[in-house]
Amino acid sequence: MTPATEAPAAVKLTDRIHRIEPSATMAAAAEAEKLRQQGIEVVDLTAGEPHFSTPQHIKDAAIAAINDNFTRYTAVGGTIELRDAIVNRHTADFGSGYKREEAIASTGGKHVLFNAIQALVDHGDEVILPVPYWVSFKDIVRYAGGDCVLLSTDEAQDFRITAQMVERLITPRTKLIILNSPSNPSGAVMSPEDQTEVIKMAAQRGIWVISDECYVYLNYTGKNFSVGSLPQYRDRVLVAGSLSKTYAMTGWRLGYALAPAQLVSAMQKLQSQSTSNPTSIVQKAAVAALNGSQQCVAEMRREYIQLRDHVVNGLRAIPGVKCTMPEGAFYAFPNISSFFGRGGINSAADLAGKLLREAHVATVPGEGFGTSDHIRISYATSVKELDRGLEKMRKFFGSL
Repeated sequence: MTPATEAPAAVKLTDRIHRIEPSATMAAAAEAEKLRQQGIEVVDLTAGEPHFSTPQHIKDAAIAAINDNFTRYTAVGGTIELRDAIVNRHTADFGSGYKREEAIASTGGKHVLFNAIQALVDHGDEVILPVPYWVSFKDIVRYAGGDCVLLSTDEAQDFRITAQMVERLITPRTKLIILNSPSNPSGAVMSPEDQTEVIKMAAQRGIWVISDECYVYLNYTGKNFSVGSLPQYRDRVLVAGSLSKTYAMTGWRLGYALAPAQLVSAMQKLQSQSTSNPTSIVQKAAVAALNGSQQCVAEMRREYIQLRDHVVNGLRAIPGVKCTMPEGAFYAFPNISSFFGRGGINSAADLAGKLLREAHVATVPGEGFGTSDHIRISYATSVKELDRGLEKMRKFFGSL
């Protein structure tokens, strides 16, 4: 071979980058996009984002920020105005009473979780993670050098998590417990009583808890709750929040954490050496979202409940498909294991791939969430699109 035709040398990458995998949800969306690029019409039920437009008063605040030249660097963890808006909103809704120095704003909820886990988890630390879990939790922990200890839940019990279940997995190496209620992907909601018992048990043992409350305002039980409202246990608790789902602001990328000031300071130090501050313009939009009328949130929540009922009823009408009733978020998590052994299908990944290729319906296979018996369906779309997807699925499953 001449030098011009030699294959490029392999790039040696770090061990830590090999510990993680690409996001399963992003991969599923990319596969759907490939088909669309070929001119194939796809019913895409992968999206983990609202189908609503960002409310107008939030957009107006961003436009005003640009026109007012609010386009320079801000404090790393967000402006005083934004951090005050975060703590005031949380106090108004949950009675939490956090202080400004206990709040940090970051470039999306995922960034908050990444910073927090990097600050808390060291090599060899164990992190208790309930299954099914959001796709990024496991990989963020592994990137930090931690070991995930998976907590199995029972679908027949609506994926319930109790303090007793968590306690059985605690060892001297346990550093952190991750909770996510309402859950992505199952839509399960932990009762306030179960959450309180887990937090209490962890605090007594000196174990940290990260409560991912990205969907806390999309709780359909009528019992809206945040662990941040338990001040007696807050010295080992981080509440992770996001404006993405609450205000239909996914692309704006604004998340926040409420936690002890020492942990917030550590996260801010890490953030200062990575992204620095969230976009200044987005911070102004976030202030408008948090300080303004919350009627838009209530309206979106009402429509999600109608969409949830519609899609779950449609899925349950398909012979062989089982589906729990999600109590929050905007996902259904049907069990499709009865179709294993048919048509070369032996896992959720097999089924999701075949469903996409043959019926042109895009879903996310359960393997990314720790289970091979389910697929995740986002119902954050129109009734018309859901009906198209349900009809295609009905025909697909009927043909197996």
